[in-house]
Amino acid sequence: MKITEVKVRKIERDGKFLAYATITIDDCFVVKDLKVVKGKNGLFVAMPSRKKSDGEYIDIAHPITSEARELIQRAVLEEYKSIV
Repeated sequence: MKITEVKVRKIERDGKFLAYATITIDDCFVVKDLKVVKGKNGLFVAMPSRKKSDGEYIDIAHPITSEARELIQRAVLEEYKSIV
């Protein structure tokens, strides 16, 4: 798997939520609405999610392996840091 494009849109407001991101995988699959979040241990990337009727959030799309998650997180955070 290769992340072939990353777009990050910074959010101009205070709080933990800092930006939205869109990634393209292998020039053929797009994942939108990833979020760059400031957590207690630093920045991380949250996967796109929706709110269930009971108030719980569930990921709509997410990596299966820790290696894939790290690849996505690294690519998005590198792009985020280049625009701030």
